[in-house]
Amino acid sequence: MTLEITYQDWRVDDPTHIDAITTVWNEACGPELAISNRFVSFNTKLVRGGAQVGQIAYQGAQPIGFVLASTLSHEPLVAADNVGWIDALAVAPAVQRQGIGSTLLTWAEDWLAQQGRHKITFGASQRPFAPGLPVELNMLPFFSRHGYVSDRTSWDTAANLATYQTPETLSKGYPDIKGVVRPAQKGEEQALLEFFQREFPGRWRFEFENFISEPAYRFSDFMILWTERGIDGFCRLTFEDSSRPLERFFPYQLPRPWGQLGPIGVSAAQRGHGYGLAILDAGLRRLHNNGVNGCIIDWTGIVDFYAKFGFQPYREYHMLGKTL
Repeated sequence: MTLEITYQDWRVDDPTHIDAITTVWNEACGPELAISNRFVSFNTKLVRGGAQVGQIAYQGAQPIGFVLASTLSHEPLVAADNVGWIDALAVAPAVQRQGIGSTLLTWAEDWLAQQGRHKITFGASQRPFAPGLPVELNMLPFFSRHGYVSDRTSWDTAANLATYQTPETLSKGYPDIKGVVRPAQKGEEQALLEFFQREFPGRWRFEFENFISEPAYRFSDFMILWTERGIDGFCRLTFEDSSRPLERFFPYQLPRPWGQLGPIGVSAAQRGHGYGLAILDAGLRRLHNNGVNGCIIDWTGIVDFYAKFGFQPYREYHMLGKTL
């Protein structure tokens, strides 16, 4: 006898729902894209102005599929009010091609439409499960049938930092920079926030505001460039003990310990003078000096730039969107 398939609304405070999402994702996506309950708990913690809903499909008592969707309000520099996200969608392999994924996706799209969100992005939400659809899952035909279009791809890049040294061809390019790159220190939060408000007032500013609202954030995960003007650049690092789960970058093919770098940015007035190279090199040297081997620089379209530092393409994503 085939067990009936039922659907339950997602509840962020239900630990069985956290476990269900982890289980289904890992069954559907495999060990190279594995996540944990800690990752799901982090990614379903609401950001300021955010809303998130979901459904979980069950066959009997067994979770077999889920979808999460989200919106962000009152942040026009981050996303327009007609934009929404399908954060994640997965169906267990044993029950795929039975309409479960389509049912979950339609439910999520209907909810987004009810919120006035008619431009939908898959992935890339404020606490992203992934930047987009991992190419290796071969699921583009499913999303194409449902009206999603891939307008470009994005990459994670990777390198082994075990023997990292500043590239000789680059070290000659910024010896006279008038500034210093170092870890951020407590008490400098306002200065870095003002830098983001001035230079990167969209997503990066918003992410930083949410970061410093966490009760136990570690500010030294940011590297900052100080010049005579004040803060003129930054990069963010992720270690295995950072508050942001490192598994978000799926580093499992790389040698441990793992680390990540990004985002990274420089004031508009200082671009083109080697400051970005200096920040990137300082961040990579810090990761190396802390024992990191496998390192990810994620969600980028400038693969050739990072190749100068030994990074190679690691994982490709379809960047999908749909207009309802």
